[in-house]
Amino acid sequence: MPGEVPLVRQARDGPVATLTLDSPSNRNALSRRLLAELASGLRDAQADPDVRVVVLTGAGAAFCSGMDLREQLDAPPGGPTTTLADVLSSIVAMPQPVVVRVNGHVRAGGIGLVCAGDLAIAPRDATFGFSEVRVGVAPAVIAVPALRRMGRRAFDRYALTGDVFDAAEAAAAGVLTAAVDDVEALDTWVEEVVGSLLQSAPAALTATKSLAELLARPWSEALDAAAGLSETLFGADAAAEGMSAFLERRRPSWVVEWPPRPRV
Repeated sequence: MPGEVPLVRQARDGPVATLTLDSPSNRNALSRRLLAELASGLRDAQADPDVRVVVLTGAGAAFCSGMDLREQLDAPPGGPTTTLADVLSSIVAMPQPVVVRVNGHVRAGGIGLVCAGDLAIAPRDATFGFSEVRVGVAPAVIAVPALRRMGRRAFDRYALTGDVFDAAEAAAAGVLTAAVDDVEALDTWVEEVVGSLLQSAPAALTATKSLAELLARPWSEALDAAAGLSETLFGADAAAEGMSAFLERRRPSWVVEWPPRPRV
């Protein structure tokens, strides 16, 4: 509604779009409005040809506490226009890499957001938990991205018990790419990985993201699909520019210096 303070803040810094879950009063719970705003922010970033990397983070002490349980109990008739499944699908389908900057504690549906991202980092004092079983439900929707990141044993260990685990355990289980010491190290890691992503051709990053789909295919079918993709990419303009730049010992045209040097 007009005049409402956004629950998801959108910011742009050159080629980097940052989406911040900003509902700290309920630990960034996934309310209907927050889900709708997050979906809208993802669509805006996807549609912008100048956006090369998307960073997803949160405000306050928590990254995301999962579904808004109070809203679930008082939900009006009819389903939400935007569901958690919709948002997870949107994150996975983003052509740009999605970096999840986990600013604090993560529970339930929040783990789904973390696992849907391409890269995820958290400070060591952040905690995680599949809390669904403790309130009488199952981590059904988030199991789809979680099981693609975690081994079955690790998933069963945490999803069946609902036990809280730390960032180091989350990294070992595959929920996170890495755990770092503190917020300063968190920001440094995000800055460095964004810089690395901006060294790569956008089309090549999109194609690399699509390779995960090969896991669901039989061996020979996967190899045929991969060979077809490779042939297409080697014949594209980006490959011609990249290989020429390598041989000429220059930077390819798509490289963006990150972080930007301050203007004098």
